[in-house]
Amino acid sequence: MTPHRGDAREAEERAAEEERAVEQALALVARRPQAPYPPPDRSGESGTRTEPGTRTEPGAPTSSAPAQGEPRPEAPEPGCRPPGPVSRNGSASADAGPADTAPVHGTGPTHVPTHDPTPAPAHGRSASTHAHRPRAAAWDAARALAERLGRTAPLAAHRLPLDRALGHVLAEAVVALTDLPSFDTSAMDGWVVAGPGPWTVREGEGLLAGRGSSEPLPDGHALRIATGARLPVDATAVIRSEHAHCDEAKGLLHATRDVVPGQDIRPRGQECRSGDELLPVGTVVTPPVLGLAAAAGYDALVAVPRPRVDVFVLGDELLTAGLPREGLIRDALGPMLAPWLRSLGAEVAEPRRLGDDADALREALVTSDADLILTTGGTAAGPVDHVHPVLARIGAELLIDGVAVRPGHPMLLAQLPDGGPCLVGLPGNPLAAVSGLLTLAEPLLRGIAGRPAQDRYRAPVHEEVHAHPHDTRLIPVVHRDDSVVPLHYNGPAMLRGIAAADGLAVVPPGGVRSGTEVEILDLPWASASPWTEGCFT
Repeated sequence: MTPHRGDAREAEERAAEEERAVEQALALVARRPQAPYPPPDRSGESGTRTEPGTRTEPGAPTSSAPAQGEPRPEAPEPGCRPPGPVSRNGSASADAGPADTAPVHGTGPTHVPTHDPTPAPAHGRSASTHAHRPRAAAWDAARALAERLGRTAPLAAHRLPLDRALGHVLAEAVVALTDLPSFDTSAMDGWVVAGPGPWTVREGEGLLAGRGSSEPLPDGHALRIATGARLPVDATAVIRSEHAHCDEAKGLLHATRDVVPGQDIRPRGQECRSGDELLPVGTVVTPPVLGLAAAAGYDALVAVPRPRVDVFVLGDELLTAGLPREGLIRDALGPMLAPWLRSLGAEVAEPRRLGDDADALREALVTSDADLILTTGGTAAGPVDHVHPVLARIGAELLIDGVAVRPGHPMLLAQLPDGGPCLVGLPGNPLAAVSGLLTLAEPLLRGIAGRPAQDRYRAPVHEEVHAHPHDTRLIPVVHRDDSVVPLHYNGPAMLRGIAAADGLAVVPPGGVRSGTEVEILDLPWASASPWTEGCFT
């Protein structure tokens, strides 16, 4: 597991080169300071879809070409191509391990790796004779580029009524429009009293929420009060019903415990004062956010619409029902991707199954009005892998062509021409597609919607984890006590492990020993699956 000194030096040099290259690649898609969200659409068309092309920043150029006189980077990031037509040269998948021979969505059988994407070392290892593919982008660099690309073209903000804002992201801060509470209220059912006791009980039904009197309460008097009712002027405290005794014969109220001035009273402005910022820009609108906004006086919120995503499933070998038969397999990605994307805050159309039809794929791409397009399969170099050639035909810009991660190496990221949407090409193997989803699609969607990134954290692995000598590995894990346990059934074509997982461990090249801390990517439903512990460990 421990790399040789020469390998370590080579890895350091490679990391430094990748760091320089990602800065150049980012410059290709973000040459200007990031702008805030475009102003909200106040035309009254709340919640309407943004038309294609409206994601361009105010004042931003519509072309991705460099400004006049601006030099192009001399060496774009490995795997991150500069703007220009996509090359028609495909590439074979390098994901599969020796045990992975299951058919791939949109391709033929999985290819056994025949080349190393890293440069040949000085000690004489021969160069690959495999079909040409640029050296893949580093995993963390690819994620950074995807998020930065999304944040350079935020969606136009809309004013949405509260009942339609759930799941959106705030484009304007929520500022208190009033003090909360806006008047002194009772925190308990009981008696409101003024001055020292015992207190003379005043007749009547007492004070109820929404029907409180503003008349002052004289010293030495008590009045029944309900939770939430407005306190009368000059009130001293509220005594809970269970802490008071009423002598009805004498008409006096006695406290069974010491009374502290202000007890069980919610004073005006206890929660906030008018003008306080309650929620910052970038907050995801949850049910409690809706409740707070309503309490603070809001009828609508200025928020970023959910990014619209089209999913195009490729492959003639896919069935939508029944058991696999005669070389055909069930489509696992169509049913999985749409709800997964919705859990990331996207609005997802019903996945479209295009088969291995290049013309159908081209038509789907050029007519899509989505903010992001996902394709499944067809990103390698097989005879029916059409993604690269079709992107070339329509003049798309290929920004990432392969990522140094297993599974999922042949994923790609492209920008469609004429201000069109971004496209993430996912590999056809199911777990490889999950890798592409979390590596490129999730940070890109987060950037488009302005969602905050999850807090990065690390946890020790419970056992040794093997990995590719040069590529990052994403492996399904389940949390147990203070560590994570790698799950079995984690091959590129398998979903059994990820179905039981609550996270993915980011394992660096070369693997790690038991007890080593690694970065963890939480899955959206992590808190909802406590039953998974121990199922597949």
